Amino acid sequence: MLLENNFINENKNKIMSLAEFVVLENYKHHSNGSLPINYYESIEALYNEEMNYMDNSEVFISRNAYGEILGTIRVLRWNYKVKLPLEKIFGINPLDITGNTVLKSIWHIGRFAIKKDVRNINLLKKLMIQAIAPICKNKNSIAFAECDSKLLRIMQAMGIKAIVIGESINYLGSETIPVCITYEGLIDFYNNNKKLLLDTTEVNTYPYNLTQKNLA
Repeated sequence: MLLENNFINENKNKIMSLAEFVVLENYKHHSNGSLPINYYESIEALYNEEMNYMDNSEVFISRNAYGEILGTIRVLRWNYKVKLPLEKIFGINPLDITGNTVLKSIWHIGRFAIKKDVRNINLLKKLMIQAIAPICKNKNSIAFAECDSKLLRIMQAMGIKAIVIGESINYLGSETIPVCITYEGLIDFYNNNKKLLLDTTEVNTYPYNLTQKNLA
């Protein structure tokens, strides 16, 4: 297992690497690698969002032996203040979905991407199980995400019960769908795959909780 150090300048560089990886891999997967002229604006937007989320986020990055990123995912516990991608992209406020239900925590899962030439369903499961672990600690939790339509089908096939909450749009080159996932929609997948969780006693907490883990 590899862990990131706690130098904030290096963390900023790693956040930029995360943003670049997510944007470029999305276009590789869905647009045959064809990049729009303004693609770097998307990278900067993702970077700025993650910097705003840093106090309440945990990022998981899988790298190979050469240090190349193989996959990423980020989980964020919402503080009810920052605007989530769900609202920025789809105009959906999470509170409009949860209503007056008493919830102890609302989460957002994002920045999920796997390198195009990596064909490893276990890597997908390992990334996903790390992200949902804190959500599954509380039965009153609910998570939101913006899912590529293909990923949504894969998640449903794996037993993650996501609920579509809006119309799809084209985002970063693919059909993207807003979803919410309750504790009940996650717990079966969690119980079936929790053996893939990393030993949390080995994980240090750093600024931004930017934890690089060799998940491959």
